[in-house]
Amino acid sequence: MKKIGIILLSIFTIVVAGNLSGASELTGIEGIWEGKLQVPGTEIRIVFSITATPEGKLTATMDSPDQGVKGFPVDEVILKDNTLYLDVSTIAGYFEGKVSEDFSVIKGEWNQSGTSFPLSLQKIEKAVELTRPQEPEKPYPYIEEDVKYNNKKAGVILAGTLTLPDKEGFFPAVLLVSGSGPQDRDESVFGHKPFLVLADYLTRQGIAVLRFDDRGVGKSTGNFFQATSNDFASDVLAGIDYLKSRKEINAEQIGLIGHSEGGIIAPMVAIHSRDVSFIVLMAGPGLTGEEILYLQSELISRANGISEEGIARNRHYNEKLYSLVKEEENKDILIEKANKIFDEYVAELSEDEKSRIGDPEAFIEAQIQSLLSPWFKYFLTYNPKPTLSKVSCPVLAINGEKDLQVPPEENLEVIKEALIAGGNKDFMIKELPGLNHLFQTAQTGSPDEYAKIEETISPVALELISDWILRQLKM
Repeated sequence: MKKIGIILLSIFTIVVAGNLSGASELTGIEGIWEGKLQVPGTEIRIVFSITATPEGKLTATMDSPDQGVKGFPVDEVILKDNTLYLDVSTIAGYFEGKVSEDFSVIKGEWNQSGTSFPLSLQKIEKAVELTRPQEPEKPYPYIEEDVKYNNKKAGVILAGTLTLPDKEGFFPAVLLVSGSGPQDRDESVFGHKPFLVLADYLTRQGIAVLRFDDRGVGKSTGNFFQATSNDFASDVLAGIDYLKSRKEINAEQIGLIGHSEGGIIAPMVAIHSRDVSFIVLMAGPGLTGEEILYLQSELISRANGISEEGIARNRHYNEKLYSLVKEEENKDILIEKANKIFDEYVAELSEDEKSRIGDPEAFIEAQIQSLLSPWFKYFLTYNPKPTLSKVSCPVLAINGEKDLQVPPEENLEVIKEALIAGGNKDFMIKELPGLNHLFQTAQTGSPDEYAKIEETISPVALELISDWILRQLKM
């Protein structure tokens, strides 16, 4: 369950055009420009890197260090009459500002989806670098191999990375299962690569690790946006079959580690495959998706300074929308009714609140498209408890105390109750103090912190997971 900020985390082909300007203007505008957007609940740094081609055209890229975005293409750069225009059409955003005579400051506005934010850019020598000290550097003290395997039933080819201890042996293995949203094999999010760090740590402990790009992401084929958690479970089963085919892997010692939505998928796989010898649920939900979304919305809204009145209003309209999604089978009727609900919602907003959502039509269209996805309806209605009660293999379920996306108290208790009800006696349930949804050491737990925190996964969480797995394997 990932939060998408003001800048959409997408990658597009760079198409950059510019204007012909005087040599002095080109020299003055070239360089690195940094500013800070003050948006509701947080502050976001924006960095533009502007260069001139030999032909006299300006090109640029945009970074958002606080969101882990680097090298995002700027589609058009125009400098005319001391006014700089930077168009980032792929995210419906643009910057326009006046350049000072000494080319040290550009004062203007960032506009996105109909919403404007003051933005003053200053010329700097060097852009802020994201520091991720836990990411391993090559050469690794283990074997790393790019692999591909088939989910024949779905007609999908999954691409991933298998890491193996660099020694002779017959190794236990774990398969990493990512959270919601299109995820690559490293589960890259907000400038972090949690699965890279986790795979590195476990492989150094003698455990083989398979991590893979979600279907339709990276080098994997298929359509991510038409898939549900059940479809992703079939991709995990294909990964287990692949691990069993490798001569280096002990087929009797294959486990799953699922993060967030992956913590829903891992139990689904475990009850359908006798080859799963243990599962680790990292911030895995125990409640239904609908219950999770209500809690998540309330906690994150409150952390971002939304009033209790605003939180109650959001809950009221979410209940209407979720009921509609669950009950209405006709797509056209669903869209018509959803539009009416959103119109009512927007009409109740203050002028300040309306300015935050930007163009109402664009806002409503984006929300409705989310509601229509097969994944959303499945997630909204899926209840993990019956599946958890059927899991017979050992289970480690952990949550961060400051997790605002899958709140620990409500979810860990339900997971525990379901496992007990099913007769599973080999499990550990643990809430980790001070950690957020990504298992970083955090101050508030708000998603706004994710990119700003240097730590990718707390060493406490890494050690707990590794030690528990090694005990299961009797290593």
